Amino acid sequence: MTLFRCVVLAALCCGLAGFGSVAAARTSYEVDYRVRFVPGSGEAEVTIATRPRDGRLIALDLTLVPGRYRGFAGDGEIVAETERLRWSPPVDGGRLSYRYRIDKQRRGGGYDAHAADTWVIVRGDHLVPPATVRTTAGADSRTRLYFDLPEGWSVDTPWVLNKAKTAYVVVNPERRFDRPTGWMIAGELGVRRDFMRGLTGQVSVAAPRGDAFRRNEVLAMVHVAYPELEAAFGRLPAKLLIVGAGDPMWRGGLSGPRSLYFHSERPLISENGTSTLFHELVHVITRLQGSHADWIVEGIAEYYSLSLLYRSGLISEARFQRGLDWMRNHGRSVKSLDVARSHGPVTARAVVLFADLDTEIRRRTDDDRSLDDVVQALMKVGKPRFADLRAAAEAAIGAPSETLRATILKDAP
Repeated sequence: MTLFRCVVLAALCCGLAGFGSVAAARTSYEVDYRVRFVPGSGEAEVTIATRPRDGRLIALDLTLVPGRYRGFAGDGEIVAETERLRWSPPVDGGRLSYRYRIDKQRRGGGYDAHAADTWVIVRGDHLVPPATVRTTAGADSRTRLYFDLPEGWSVDTPWVLNKAKTAYVVVNPERRFDRPTGWMIAGELGVRRDFMRGLTGQVSVAAPRGDAFRRNEVLAMVHVAYPELEAAFGRLPAKLLIVGAGDPMWRGGLSGPRSLYFHSERPLISENGTSTLFHELVHVITRLQGSHADWIVEGIAEYYSLSLLYRSGLISEARFQRGLDWMRNHGRSVKSLDVARSHGPVTARAVVLFADLDTEIRRRTDDDRSLDDVVQALMKVGKPRFADLRAAAEAAIGAPSETLRATILKDAP
């Protein structure tokens, strides 16, 4: 090949590489969310503002829960229906504002969102409901979340503050339109924070001031278990928010993106050796969803709520084995895992199955692989079916799993 042809080919390669990088570049537009809690009203005022950059937001379509949103106003065209709102901002940007009713009671009693006189606990996914957008081709949002708070109030979210400490930076890598999802708490608060991984792994524990929620104990447990959480599930989010409160909040635990809530009176370690805190943390970190096979998702969360306590040295091996024995006894009457919702005995039976599967994987790979590898494979699926579990286990072992041939799984979805 002549020198001239080499030069030409090199130039072409550089040109193509440059074309690829330009083609991969995305345009963007700005979105600012501003939330103002109004003590005594039980509501939050929410404003969505957008400004064009080299791209722009053309239309926003919000899915509404009837009776929870009101008072829509703003620039451009607004079409409000019972379960839907469509907003087309002006070409140079604009604002949409509305009010959201915060109090949300669960069936059986207790709130999973509540506005008290001195504090608010709510999910950002409800403040800004699910949305579809129309934008200029390929445009991404650049999103900030601001709060206007009463005097003496503070706020915490699952998001990280910007350098100026004036707004939270909202980034959902899997979506082009970013919403501030996850639990939020505002008011007269008591907050404990720590960095678990240099300066990039922040855990924040917050509750209303004067509440009995055990902030320091929660933070200490997460600090001890953090290396095992990373070993089991890979790199963790840049920030995790744990919110707690007593009555009238719901007496359980609930996970959300990068965040979780649980009631102040829930034990950090239960009598059977499991942990509501760790159960919900597993949901938060894995983001597995159980629409196809709920027993997989709940079984994994409950198994690791026991296993992580043991792996972190928070309970002894004897206590860990007693916990598995309790699960074995509690789920002994279960004949099939093919149920719509996994709870109680069904989840206990799934815990035993995952314990057996972990033992099998370790035995057949000389401890080179474990259930951790299976779960990390399922995390890439998101909504796993039994076929996904079987394939992930076979990949870890290098052969079909004996455990997953159990009779109890013959009808598994």
